[in-house]
Amino acid sequence: NMNRSMEAHARLMKKGFNVRSFGTGDKIKLPGPSLNQPNVYEFGTSYEEIHADLARKDKAMYKQNGILHMLDRNRMIKERPERLQDTKEKFDVIITAEERVYDQVLEHFANKGNVEDVMVHVINIDIQDNQEEATLGAFLFHEVATLLVESTDLDNEMEEILQDFEAKCNRSILHSVLFY
Repeated sequence: NMNRSMEAHARLMKKGFNVRSFGTGDKIKLPGPSLNQPNVYEFGTSYEEIHADLARKDKAMYKQNGILHMLDRNRMIKERPERLQDTKEKFDVIITAEERVYDQVLEHFANKGNVEDVMVHVINIDIQDNQEEATLGAFLFHEVATLLVESTDLDNEMEEILQDFEAKCNRSILHSVLFY
């Protein structure tokens, strides 16, 4: 709940969508001084606390690699990263930016869902985890969200909407219907 989801959250919120964003991992992980030394935080840690910690560790490096800028953006949107598995909220549509995350959402619903028979569409559009792709991904998420909101019969039109969008954006899209 740091880069791609927050970039999309910012764009969708700016465009008037009722949007929430979540991570799905066990911990918050950000790049560290080397690949085998990531910065790891518990969910519940605020963006402000993470920003202060990284600025204390090596302000120049985390400014240069864009992490402090990303955290500045995030703390303007919400206080802290959240985990999907910890929320009680129900959503009509969940959009993920990576197949691994999509699989974690499916696993969460397999373990906890189908209690209330409330349907949710889960969609994945793969977005590489870098700032340029996150920005492009935010535009793609906005475009698909707009198409979904404009649908008069989302449950029956979803497959056609996604097939058309997949052809237009030339990216593979995954879709599952799950239940809370």
